[in-house]
Amino acid sequence: MRGTTRTVAVAALSAVALLAAGCGSGGGSGDTETSAGAKTGGEITVRGCNPENPLVPSNTSETCGGNVLDAVFAKLVHYDPETAKPANDIAESIETTDNQNFTVKLKKGYKFHDGTEVKAKNFVDAWNYAAYAPNAQGGGYFMTPIEGYGDLQCTGEGDDPCAGAGKAKADKLTGLAVTDDYTFTIKTTEKVANLPVRLGYTAFAPLPDAFFADPKAFGDKPIGTGPFKVDSWTKEQSIVLSKFADYSGEFGAKVDKVTFKIYQDADAAYNDVLANNLDITDEIPASALIDDKYKTDLPERNAQKESGVLQYLEFAPTKVDPNVADPKIRQAISMAIDRPTIIKQIFNNTRVPATGWVSPVVDGYKAEQCGEFCKYDPAKAKALLEEAGGYKGDKLTISYNADAAHKEWTEATCNSIKQALGVECVATPVVDFSTYLKQLGDRKMKGMFRLGWQMDYPSIENFLAPVFETGADSNYMDYSSPAFDKLLTEGAAATDPAESNAKYQEAEALLAQDMPAIPLWYGKATMGWSDKVTGVKITAFGTIDLTSVSLK
Repeated sequence: MRGTTRTVAVAALSAVALLAAGCGSGGGSGDTETSAGAKTGGEITVRGCNPENPLVPSNTSETCGGNVLDAVFAKLVHYDPETAKPANDIAESIETTDNQNFTVKLKKGYKFHDGTEVKAKNFVDAWNYAAYAPNAQGGGYFMTPIEGYGDLQCTGEGDDPCAGAGKAKADKLTGLAVTDDYTFTIKTTEKVANLPVRLGYTAFAPLPDAFFADPKAFGDKPIGTGPFKVDSWTKEQSIVLSKFADYSGEFGAKVDKVTFKIYQDADAAYNDVLANNLDITDEIPASALIDDKYKTDLPERNAQKESGVLQYLEFAPTKVDPNVADPKIRQAISMAIDRPTIIKQIFNNTRVPATGWVSPVVDGYKAEQCGEFCKYDPAKAKALLEEAGGYKGDKLTISYNADAAHKEWTEATCNSIKQALGVECVATPVVDFSTYLKQLGDRKMKGMFRLGWQMDYPSIENFLAPVFETGADSNYMDYSSPAFDKLLTEGAAATDPAESNAKYQEAEALLAQDMPAIPLWYGKATMGWSDKVTGVKITAFGTIDLTSVSLK
């Protein structure tokens, strides 16, 4: 799970899943000009935040690390920055006749940043490492569809589920096989119609042999395959990237150096952009959204785009906080949130009230899946709360990470809940996103906590399975519904895109009954930049397209 989001609809692949060769988006090393007055070379700075974990693709599932790795790693598939449409990148072709057996052929000559060539084994080894439970990779969940995944999981309980009889039965996925240096095959346990679309996500990146020699050193300075390579990571301060001279792909960069300056506060980053001490911020603080102040502050140097981002309030697992275990209580809280007013007063209408758990930008979106439970109705909310026996705790909390612009809206949301239900509600900050995710992973948060979902790949399935499927990496609620899981399996197996979407829509509708998470609003990415750069574009995922940026 990424800490926020991305954008745009892509239809599901047909039964014969063959991705077309990728088209270059411009900006290869031979370019001398990007637009009027623009040039290649030079360095830029962008707002960054603290990654949760070392920078290993299969263990990075949030935006702070993900934004870096997206620039550092090319994958089999590349998503068009403007539309999110998938096209082959390292893959020469991805073919299947049955949506269960896939043959992947690689382009020759693609190199890692250490000069070694990318080969089929680099993908197979990386995916096996991700899936093997003792390696504790958060992104290992994405390998679930591949045959043999279950045998790589541990079955014990307690502090060490991989000890003794609970240890994994195998350390290699039976569904992966290397045919030759540039060809490998994938066999899935069930049919997975959209598998090729998924393969552009970070967790599916290849790993060089150097990773397996020293995973710890790699995490501090990853060796990727993309247009940028990591030069240094100074914890709590910066991550510095430079253009990879031997990059052989079609999505090259224009600037020579990118420094992610790590901020603890969105206002500080914004003020640095105003002072030309930071080139790009991908987050405009609430104080600058009011009355479109950022447009006056940064005339001709701002942009906004609808993206595949969805903001949630999720509930603590029942074992952590039984006070929010009853679905009726959760539904009542959702009905007590005045989304339109909060969006108007805090976000200056730069968000859209959510009516379900899937972003409108992807194929398969269905409006009003949340029904009346996402409509502000204080009277019904209070009646539903009373029907459930009332809220038993002393106070309700909404936790948020304090290193981004969440304070104002979480406080406004608490006030809305308090006024509608008469329940004390307190917005509770946590120092930064890295600390925040660790507390979530350790199941230490009670009440509610904010999370945003940034789509990993353009599919309705991506808004459902990684967040709500039993045991999913980003299922911090510990939500489990056999009926929901069954519909996900059926949706993945369907060869007809309309039939597949219908199954996923049925699964989404079940979330309204259980309300493990409250959908708040769909995102619009808003950015601002200094007067030193040009070519700033917001991707369909709501992130900065670093390959398009250049100096004036």
